[in-house]
Amino acid sequence: MTVGPHPKPWPEGPQYDVDLLENGDTRNVVDKYRYWNREAIVADLDQYRHSFHVAVENWEHDFNIGTVVRNANAFMAKAVHIVGKRRWNRRGAMVTDRYQHVFHHASVKEFVEWSVAEAVTIIGIDNIPGSVPIENSALPKDCVLVFGQEGPGLSDEMIQATTQILAITQYGSTRSINAGVASGIAMYEWLSQHIN
Repeated sequence: MTVGPHPKPWPEGPQYDVDLLENGDTRNVVDKYRYWNREAIVADLDQYRHSFHVAVENWEHDFNIGTVVRNANAFMAKAVHIVGKRRWNRRGAMVTDRYQHVFHHASVKEFVEWSVAEAVTIIGIDNIPGSVPIENSALPKDCVLVFGQEGPGLSDEMIQATTQILAITQYGSTRSINAGVASGIAMYEWLSQHIN
């Protein structure tokens, strides 16, 4: 929702953007952050982010990454990790990538080294043989939920790097759901287990 110029007297504080106060705020942000500058919003969100991360393998320029980033912002993931190609289509993120920490890892090996250094458990989300239903599984508090490329799913190298592979139970005729949808379901499941 767009809001116009802020009536005077203007609120005071380093979080406010003079240009937004004067000309209005057209961004898709919650009311709390109206007229705030981007840096102040990120700093405030950083105080409340949850301890889970999300990651997407990006070997063929996956168009679902923007949706994953948008979901990560909505569910307050600590960060998003792109494994593989650095470039991704940001349109689906609806500018939420401005408020979300997004990191790039050129290879699975580099990603695994990060997870070990940060003591973050790698959990794969894919419906491959041997996977366990996510709704019957305990998700670690400090983890990274990894989603594969649309179509081929998780790479063999990433599967080897995971502690476990969890699947989202489906009831229809299609074999899989896209990574954007899957990420929202998996993040919500983490929240349902760890947030009162």
